[in-house]
Amino acid sequence: MASRAIVPQHENNGEVKQLYARADGRNRRVLQDIGNFVDERAAAKGKKPIPEGVVAVAQAVKGAQRKVVDKPKPEDVIVISSGERTEKSKHVSKRQGSSRKQVKTLTQILSARSKAVCGLINRLNVSIEDIDGEDAGNELAVTEYVDDIYEFYKLTEDEGLVRDYMDLQPDINAKMRSILVDWLIEVHRKFELTPETLYLTMNIVDRFLSMKFVQRKELQLVGISAMLIACKYEEIWAPEVNDFVFISDNAYAREQVLVMEKAILDKLEWYLTVPTPYMFLVRFIKASIPSDDKTEDLAFYLAELGLMQYPTAVKYCPSMLAAAAVYAARCTLGKSPLWSETMKHHTGYSENQLMNCAKHLVKFHSTAAESKLKASYSKFSSLDRNVVALLAPAKSLLPVAIHHGE
Repeated sequence: MASRAIVPQHENNGEVKQLYARADGRNRRVLQDIGNFVDERAAAKGKKPIPEGVVAVAQAVKGAQRKVVDKPKPEDVIVISSGERTEKSKHVSKRQGSSRKQVKTLTQILSARSKAVCGLINRLNVSIEDIDGEDAGNELAVTEYVDDIYEFYKLTEDEGLVRDYMDLQPDINAKMRSILVDWLIEVHRKFELTPETLYLTMNIVDRFLSMKFVQRKELQLVGISAMLIACKYEEIWAPEVNDFVFISDNAYAREQVLVMEKAILDKLEWYLTVPTPYMFLVRFIKASIPSDDKTEDLAFYLAELGLMQYPTAVKYCPSMLAAAAVYAARCTLGKSPLWSETMKHHTGYSENQLMNCAKHLVKFHSTAAESKLKASYSKFSSLDRNVVALLAPAKSLLPVAIHHGE
């Protein structure tokens, strides 16, 4: 940015305007000409004449600088030593160029990195299929924002994640929790509720149990109160309080359900908008190409089995549980490939990252028929669920002992 000429304060206004006009004109000096050199015209107007020797030296210096500008020559780099304060000259050849040419600006660096990233993305996009292309005209699919929505889910799922809390509950254990989940699955099916309601119910139950000591006799009360809250949040026509009292065989009064509902909401600070495995299951199943109804039902079945088991529910985040359920379903049905670049792109997980969780789900699948808790097994053994519960589990993901029937 050009600087204005510095004008002494004692000069008259006419001279000041004239100097400013010359400084702001088109014939500005280049940066290297700016110095303490005196212009002949400025000297002529001054009261004190400049000695001819000083003017001659100034003109000679300016002429030498113009020659450097007109025709670049090898320049000398002055190296100043901080300790000895000596100057050393080092000749720079034309092949090496100036030291300033070897330094890249921040803009150049960022531009180069941006081009490299764009090239990498373009190469990856070759193998990533567009799973939202068919829904481009569907306003409910919100294809313009769906990627941003799921990116937000991934960033916020830790806020609703439940940590290991069973050691802090002296009167209940993991087995009691599994019994409660099995019963809630039956209630959910009896009322014909949406899948979102079941997953939100379990999130509310686990988060409340991680914050509040609950007696064994009140565990079922926590379950029906949590489902009542989830129904009000997800359902269009939510069941009434008396319906939950009736289905629990009048074990609790209506007032007890309302008191527990208020206690849960106060403890959770009314924070109910959390990403659950269901939200990720819908997206990941869509990315499972080729996909069909059997793959979808089997993925939901495996996810419910994982939801019922306490270690799996608290160890794995919702997105990983959903991705592992889809991966285990593809392994069970023998889909090829088992895990594609499209799946990796939309889930954010590689095949190796999902292996441990998928093995747990397949293990639950292999033992579900002999388990006393058969709510999910009966639910997904029906024809409307493509009897996926009766499918043989994926042998490649089974432990060796179970695989050989030991």
